Amino acid sequence: MQPIDKTLPLEDIKAAVVDALEDIKAFDITVMDVRQMTTVTSYMIVASGNSTRQCKAIADNVREKLKEKGVDTRGIEGEKDGEWVLLDLGEIVIHVMVPATRAYYNLEQLWSESQSRRAASAA
Repeated sequence: MQPIDKTLPLEDIKAAVVDALEDIKAFDITVMDVRQMTTVTSYMIVASGNSTRQCKAIADNVREKLKEKGVDTRGIEGEKDGEWVLLDLGEIVIHVMVPATRAYYNLEQLWSESQSRRAASAA
C-alpha cells in the first residue's frame, strides 16, 4: 500500500480528518484501525450527519481541509444523494452517513465481527 502523502504522517492525516469532521458538526465519529483485517486501507472512519445536505457538507469540508494540507482524495462516492458519502484517501477511508443509513449498515459491528472471527480462527 502506498502512503497517502510523504510529508504528513498517517496519524497526522487521521487527526486532520477528525478535525475536519468536527468542524461541520459531524457526530458519533468512530475511528477503526483495520490494518489487521485488510490490506486495502489502514483506518476506517465513520461519522454521522443530521441530513443529506450536512453529510455532503461534511465530506466536502474533509476533502478541502486535506487538500490544503497536500493530501488528495483518491475517490468520492455518494455525493449526489448524500445518505452515505465515502471518501477514499488510500490508507484512510471515511464514511459519512445519515443516522438511518448508518444504523442499517452498522459498519462498526461488521468490522468488529470480522476482527473477532479472525482472532478466533487464529486461536
